[in-house]
Amino acid sequence: MNSLKLLFSNPRYFAPALVFASINVLYGTWAIYIPKITATLKIDEGQLGIAIFFMALGTLTMLFVAPLIISTYGVGKVTAFGIFIFLFSFILPFIAVHYYWLCIGMYFVGASSGITDIAMNTLVTEIEKEDKVHIMSVNHGFFSIGGFLGAGIGGFFISKELMPLNHLLVVIAILLFLNILFVKHYINASSKNIEESKFQIKNFKPLMVLVVIGFFVMAAEGAIVDWSALYLEKVSLAKLSWVGLGFTAFSATMAFGRFLGDGISGKFGSKPLIMGGSVLGALGFSCILLIHPIVVIFGFGLVGLGLSVIVPELFRLSGKTTGIESSQGISLIAGSGFVGFLIGPVMLGFLADISSLKLSFFALFGFIIISILLAFKLD
Repeated sequence: MNSLKLLFSNPRYFAPALVFASINVLYGTWAIYIPKITATLKIDEGQLGIAIFFMALGTLTMLFVAPLIISTYGVGKVTAFGIFIFLFSFILPFIAVHYYWLCIGMYFVGASSGITDIAMNTLVTEIEKEDKVHIMSVNHGFFSIGGFLGAGIGGFFISKELMPLNHLLVVIAILLFLNILFVKHYINASSKNIEESKFQIKNFKPLMVLVVIGFFVMAAEGAIVDWSALYLEKVSLAKLSWVGLGFTAFSATMAFGRFLGDGISGKFGSKPLIMGGSVLGALGFSCILLIHPIVVIFGFGLVGLGLSVIVPELFRLSGKTTGIESSQGISLIAGSGFVGFLIGPVMLGFLADISSLKLSFFALFGFIIISILLAFKLD
């Protein structure tokens, strides 16, 4: 909890956490309105999967150009630009009147969130180096808190039959105001270490296990963002007011785990934490596959608790990889993980289309089992 106290004691540390939270507030809001948007546009799970693929494509585009943009303009300015563009880009899928416009809107959402994700993780890395603090895990905790707020508060309003676009615009206005207040605390930050060092392909091999685990874990997280509401609605046959509770439980327990992550990591180490978290995640997906709404919601919460500590630990391990500048390693994990966050749900969409949504979540269970096996190879 020391890192959490640190965030609230200094706006320099809180400002990046606000960016982390803002991104997932909008993803949480998106998650609860997916059933309404798909119903309005009259599209099925396969078509939704293609739309999400365009979001992944936007992110992939930014993965190639983000390092150059960050080195040219500075990580602080790119983080600020990214979050403001991201806030406005999320209006596009909510105003889409045709499936093709939804795909275009999702591309811009993916592009803006991709560059923001890389920039904000790099920003926190640079702050940690300059100030000799450890705040990466708690920043990811704020990301989870954002999802909890987006889906939790949104779940209340969805039961009141508020128009999705009106709800979204209120959320954007609040986030825009808060980010304008705090942007001054990081906008002039630079990323000198990235600019001065070059990535060597021969040093990539030690990161392969971390990259694969990150991809699978973030694929599972992305799937819960995009498919949890539909799973509760169509597989568990839950009440309408319950469809957002799966993502809410997942985000709440993930935030709780990440707020404790730095302390637990210091006591037990990264490898036991990644293995233990993966086991909890597998147990959670087992509960989700039992279908009963209450058990499913509990399962989403258990998955959130298990996965909460894994990605921050992957960042920590990548920063210690021999022969690679720590900020480069963290950027690589952030990029590959976010690709998993977006591409994973696309794969599951096709599985749901050709078979069933339950089969898709069984695939997620398999992802976590593979992560457990890969964790044995960690030092």
